[in-house]
Amino acid sequence: MTIQKNPGKLSVGIMGGTFDPIHMAHLVTAEEVRIQFDLDRVVFVPSGNPPHKEARNVSDQEHRYLMTELATISNPYFSVSRVEIDRPDDELTYTIDTIRYFHQHFEGKANIYFITGADAILEILTWKDYRELLSICSFIAVTRPGYCLSKLEETIGEACPEALCNIDILEIPAVAISSTLIRSRVAEGKPIKYLAPEAVTQYIVKHGLYR
Repeated sequence: MTIQKNPGKLSVGIMGGTFDPIHMAHLVTAEEVRIQFDLDRVVFVPSGNPPHKEARNVSDQEHRYLMTELATISNPYFSVSRVEIDRPDDELTYTIDTIRYFHQHFEGKANIYFITGADAILEILTWKDYRELLSICSFIAVTRPGYCLSKLEETIGEACPEALCNIDILEIPAVAISSTLIRSRVAEGKPIKYLAPEAVTQYIVKHGLYR
């Protein structure tokens, strides 16, 4: 582990995503990161209007928020934030703004860890104010075993070598599960048992999502 903690502060993981729907890989990832990095809590942040997301019909924000609440409520170390979905619909939601919000929320008394996928990290040099972002939070890039980590050094190391000191990689087998897979299976009338929490599965059925 390359990331260094600042003693005397809380350690908080921020896990963003559309969560459309949230599934078991999200939960396994968050819990494993919490354990491996000894985090005090993990905050799930359903996305609002991210600039990098491919254009598609994303489920209503309240559906995504409530499913995330249902999925995380049994874990005392997990919580869900509305910081992005409560912003105006026409306002792009940038990671730097979210991280700034949490620094203010915790009054600077927390080490912030942004949890995301390794593929997303490869695009970090295109993110808004990425140098400031790398200076105010650490990144945990989650990937499946066997992922070619040399891409990270080639893409980021050459352009911004100091960034590599603030990025850690964590391999988790369960990340092979995806929201896209779940939406496809629901649309095809196939079961999603054990892919998403039971409460989320019931919510999808009740509200007729993804059909």
